[in-house]
Amino acid sequence: MTNENNNRHYTASDIQVLTGLEPVRKRPGMYIGSTGPKGLHHLVYEVVDNSIDEALAGICDTIIVKIYKDGSISVADNGSGIPVEVHPQTGKSTVETVLTILHAGGKFNNGAYKVSGGLHGVGVSVVNALSEWLIAKVKRNGKEYMQKFERGIPTSTLEEIGHADSTGTFIQFKPDAEIFETVEFEFSVLENRFREMAFLNKGVKIILEDQRSDKKKEFHYEGGIKSFVEYINKNKNPIHKDVIYFETVKDDTLVELAIQYTDGYNENIFTFANNINTHDGGSHLSGLRSALTRVINDYGRKTNILKEKDQNLAGEDVREGITAVLSVKLPDPQFEGQTKGKLGNSETRGIVESVVTEFLTDYLELNPRDAKVILEKAVSAQRARDAARKARELTRKRSILDNTTLPGKLADCQSSDINETEIYLVEGDSAGGSAKQGRDKRFQAILPLKGKIMNVEKARIDKVLGSDEIKAMITAFGTGIGSDFNIEKLRYGKIIIMTDADVDGAHIRTLLLTFFYRYMKELIEKGHVYIAQPPLYKVTKGKKEYYCYSDRELDNLLDEIGRSNYSIQRYKGLGEMNADQLFDTTMDPEKRILLKVNIEDAVAADEIFTMLMGDKVEPRREFIEENARFVKNLDI
Repeated sequence: MTNENNNRHYTASDIQVLTGLEPVRKRPGMYIGSTGPKGLHHLVYEVVDNSIDEALAGICDTIIVKIYKDGSISVADNGSGIPVEVHPQTGKSTVETVLTILHAGGKFNNGAYKVSGGLHGVGVSVVNALSEWLIAKVKRNGKEYMQKFERGIPTSTLEEIGHADSTGTFIQFKPDAEIFETVEFEFSVLENRFREMAFLNKGVKIILEDQRSDKKKEFHYEGGIKSFVEYINKNKNPIHKDVIYFETVKDDTLVELAIQYTDGYNENIFTFANNINTHDGGSHLSGLRSALTRVINDYGRKTNILKEKDQNLAGEDVREGITAVLSVKLPDPQFEGQTKGKLGNSETRGIVESVVTEFLTDYLELNPRDAKVILEKAVSAQRARDAARKARELTRKRSILDNTTLPGKLADCQSSDINETEIYLVEGDSAGGSAKQGRDKRFQAILPLKGKIMNVEKARIDKVLGSDEIKAMITAFGTGIGSDFNIEKLRYGKIIIMTDADVDGAHIRTLLLTFFYRYMKELIEKGHVYIAQPPLYKVTKGKKEYYCYSDRELDNLLDEIGRSNYSIQRYKGLGEMNADQLFDTTMDPEKRILLKVNIEDAVAADEIFTMLMGDKVEPRREFIEENARFVKNLDI
């Protein structure tokens, strides 16, 4: 009787069957990751991936992407064109089948494309489902065909509209504002992605046009990933002239590798599988790292640069200053996670390790001058690592002797729940004092920083660990640093950079972000780093006070309260605010504005930090001149 009662309201009618593209519109995040800007741009990549697949098959060499003033976008290629014949399983044209049925496409038949990217093969049907409208045009068999769709549903049949002298596919679509948080495409996001794709597919030309602003960029690199490494290193100082490059096929897997060492101290290895950026690494990265460590140690022993009494070089030693791009193309890639962040094919590790070992061993023997420079760099890194280890041990011993593990100037919070704790990195003692008085002690910790921290872009780990301000941060966060970094030990859920709204404050912010990016990147990747937004103005009218965070907000307020009998204070420093004001405007979770720091594109992030904090002045000047029009407040 009880079972019957429990099941009374659960019948077959409760089970919802989603047909066609309905599930995509119902749960878009399952198919494209998110309905934010990332998911929006992913639509374009899905269509471009199809064109790239044609390029990998040797059929297409030009892809043109256009953004239109009405918010739509098109992707055109000179491939073979989607087949137009009636599909035997669906009874509809292949064009309509590919655009309206999930998992329909040549990627599921190994004979059609040997290697392909795309998001689990869902491709263009998902784009169609999430678009207000989509138009497909196909040139094939000497004719041009067209079909229109709205929110994934055909509004016309496939019609012949004219003759064609060439072949190819044209897809134009307008993302659905009912689905996406924003439907505005960002030129710079697409530009970075298409540059990367052109590097990864040498010889393919990708043209990006924006009719909203008349911008146009063309990406075409005959050097492929060799050109990619040169591009990444353009503002750095390589220690050997030529990029080390090779390409080979083993067991149906194409392995392509480009390496160049610089005089910097950071490791930059970017890995791709079937053109997909595997930002979390995987089996191909493990194979590369293992081969690098073994080959460089073997060469060091063979040439007696590493003496018998010397210990082996560690992986981090042989990777100091490296810029490498590893691209593998394999028939059946297995990606871990929804966003394909990590390659899971276990056999790929052995393939990469084997071919890299063979090639790199030959390269070092044939290029002794480059080999010597690389070995000396690694030995020098090993010495610095030893010095850093001793510095860390000394710091630990001192902490035990002082009977404290936290820096003296840290005002810690009472809670230890990482879901609510936050630490403010505050510039200077004056602002630090106000922040300590105004904070909510239960969950807000304050760490005042004295002056500008070290520029880690120009320093090795042993020097970095010699900085008192950096040591204070490392100890306060609890995570360790570099190879010792462990996010599980993080003591605060939010790390908030709170600096003055002037040039010095911006410089300190950039120094801190450079430190996090180079030595604690996971803090940014996991969404723990924020930038506080203090108000720029305080407006007083009678007994009322208002705070404005931008010039536009100030203008709107003055229109609202009337432009008479008021006074404005322009805040230049946090220290100008008393404790209550600082909490109300900048620290109160109910009212404050925080910007979360994200890394959308690791290559672009690396380029910006190198440019802003590196040795070369000219690229920095060009960057500042190019971006000067975006600067809101400038102190001269």
